[in-house]
Amino acid sequence: MLRNINNAKIKVSKIVIIRIMFPSQPTENELLKTILEPLLEDFTHWFSRSRLLLESERLSFLSLEEQNDLLARVKNAQQEVATAHLLFKTTGGQVGIEAKMLLPWHQLVAECWGVSSRRRRLQGWGEYQSPQTDA
Repeated sequence: MLRNINNAKIKVSKIVIIRIMFPSQPTENELLKTILEPLLEDFTHWFSRSRLLLESERLSFLSLEEQNDLLARVKNAQQEVATAHLLFKTTGGQVGIEAKMLLPWHQLVAECWGVSSRRRRLQGWGEYQSPQTDA
């Protein structure tokens, strides 16, 4: 049989339907456990590292007010992440987190990475002195 489709002649001899077998789709619960749990663990890790840095060193490139503000925001985010993680685990992964909650955490982690990166860069150039070596 010949068919004219947009002025192109195509010979159709037989239509073959191929069924592609996909592995079974994960449940919402499985997706949450696969994606959300490691994400919450990452937030916990990075906020802990940031808090340790901000509490243990006086960063000369931040004003005291800026450093204290960043530390307060990290502590608050740590509490939020810990609460979300606790709810997630307590409910067996039945509780998710709205994206609007994740975005500020991502932004704060990025800000902390920037501070840490700047600290390392200044140390490498010999411009940064930790409080222990200032005397």
